[in-house]
Amino acid sequence: MSRELDFDPLLMSRVRLGIVAVLVERDAATFPDLKAVLGVTQGNLGVHLRKLEEAGYVAVEKEFADRKPRTTARLTTVGRTAFLTHVERLGRIARGE
Repeated sequence: MSRELDFDPLLMSRVRLGIVAVLVERDAATFPDLKAVLGVTQGNLGVHLRKLEEAGYVAVEKEFADRKPRTTARLTTVGRTAFLTHVERLGRIARGE
């Protein structure tokens, strides 16, 4: 595989790619929203969200609302750039470049 088509290993996971794709379209998403949209378990989502956060792709904010914990994720500039690069590489393949 040529160097231009090397994909970001973090975005090769369906769940992590899904998280980033959701956050590209929204300013932010809560943990329950992501869980519902992606159809994953709480534990599975937590692991993938943590990996994206450690890589600097998402920023995770934890707060309390009506005495209940609420986790909200937002896409960072680094995450948006990684996603757009990934999509561009897929586009090159689709165009036969």
